[in-house]
Amino acid sequence: MRRCVPLLVLLLVAAGCGGGSASSTSSDALLHPDQLTATAPAQFDAVFDTTKGDFTVRVNRAWAPRGADRFYELVRNGYYDRSKFFRVVRGFVVQFGLSADPKVSLAWVDATIPDDPVKKPNARGTVTFASAGPNTRTTQVFVNLADNSSLDSQGFAPFGEVVSGMRVVGSLYSGYGDMPSAHQGEIVNHGNAYLDQYFPQLDGIETATIAKN
Repeated sequence: MRRCVPLLVLLLVAAGCGGGSASSTSSDALLHPDQLTATAPAQFDAVFDTTKGDFTVRVNRAWAPRGADRFYELVRNGYYDRSKFFRVVRGFVVQFGLSADPKVSLAWVDATIPDDPVKKPNARGTVTFASAGPNTRTTQVFVNLADNSSLDSQGFAPFGEVVSGMRVVGSLYSGYGDMPSAHQGEIVNHGNAYLDQYFPQLDGIETATIAKN
């Protein structure tokens, strides 16, 4: 069976079913996940410019250090630029984190990080890595659209929270629900070309950057 990027298996059960845009240097770096191992600041803001407006995620490294470090490297190297919000389930989660470029997605398929202990609940507005079981986090994250504290005991460790623009997050196109997420193998292998053809109304990220202090 072909292995694709880990999807949010446990969430499916729960649901009842230095900033700057990416440069050529960043694009090259994204093909080598093992080289992106910087330690994140104790706290930093990541600003997401989307097709519906901006929202800001404030990351607190003390909440989930490994998750914070991974998110920091992904944002500052432009991984999320031009990617789509491929899973939007009202009253539950907004999920993203498969690259617009299939070469990049494929480079990160096996770039897992160890789990962090859950120190904060999955409250509305918190941001958490998706996983397919223990120690399988790679690049996909979700924003909780409601109190999803039932996920805490399943090992989902929030590393940050949306501190501005939650209304934008709540307005992202949700008409496809879980449908695009069920085709993650196609997204990994074909990137935005697949999503633009079969799920053209999805909202997306223009750029994600680390805010300057």
